[in-house]
Amino acid sequence: MELLLFNAFNGLIQGVFYALMALGLALILSLNSVINMAHGGFLVIGAYLAYTLIPYLGFWGALIVGPILAGVIGLLVERALIRPIYKRADPLYSLLLTFGLALIIEDLVRTIWGPQGLPFEVPDIINSPVSSEYFFVTGYRLFVIGITAAAAIGLYLLLRYTLLGIRIRAGTRDLETTSALGVNIYKLRALNFGFGCLLAGLSGVLAAGVLGLTPPMGDSLIMPSFVAIIVGGVGSLFGAVVGGLIIGLAAGITTTYYPAASEAVIYLMMLIVLVVRPRGLFGEEGLFE
Repeated sequence: MELLLFNAFNGLIQGVFYALMALGLALILSLNSVINMAHGGFLVIGAYLAYTLIPYLGFWGALIVGPILAGVIGLLVERALIRPIYKRADPLYSLLLTFGLALIIEDLVRTIWGPQGLPFEVPDIINSPVSSEYFFVTGYRLFVIGITAAAAIGLYLLLRYTLLGIRIRAGTRDLETTSALGVNIYKLRALNFGFGCLLAGLSGVLAAGVLGLTPPMGDSLIMPSFVAIIVGGVGSLFGAVVGGLIIGLAAGITTTYYPAASEAVIYLMMLIVLVVRPRGLFGEEGLFE
């Protein structure tokens, strides 16, 4: 039973990273209509920038500034590379572009910080077990869950109750009408892309404290994050979070009984959802319908 709880909790933490990544992916896909294969690259950027800033800002400062810098870089990438292909209806262009960008980011990280893994130090005050019986439940892991929940709630409030959020939701439903009403859709898409990259950067900083820092660390999270969107439902931010938690928990539980199938079960769940409910568990038209 203790082994089951250990693997289930580890799977839940992994699912939290999937959920946070999926939130950013769903946000970008809904408004920008971009299949962002470089999302894992922005995760790596956020993590390594935070690692570099820790000696100057401390862990807490780096936790804030690292994701923000990833979002700013996302803004620049959107302006220089993504914006010119918006008029191309075929999503294959954005997929190939961002896939190439992901490879470039990984090589740049290897060049700047080296190919070997780096330790990401977490303050001892939150890195110790909260229970002597359940040693795997550490303060940092609970902190990761809390930060992810806060980010999801904050994003919901932003989209629901702010002018920017209302414009993003309106653009998701009908971009042409939103533009006709005087909204600068290029600026709107840029900010939306930046927010998505910021969430990826936040996921990277949090994941580095559990998984460590390696240049390809985003590769192990990007595909399950896409699966989380499909399972939860394309167009549903709530579904992206639930989908990430479900597949992470399922993979953790499967590890207890059949470790070789821990990754395959994620894609098996996607297959079942696509057959039974093709739009996903919570998939509807628009973000919050």
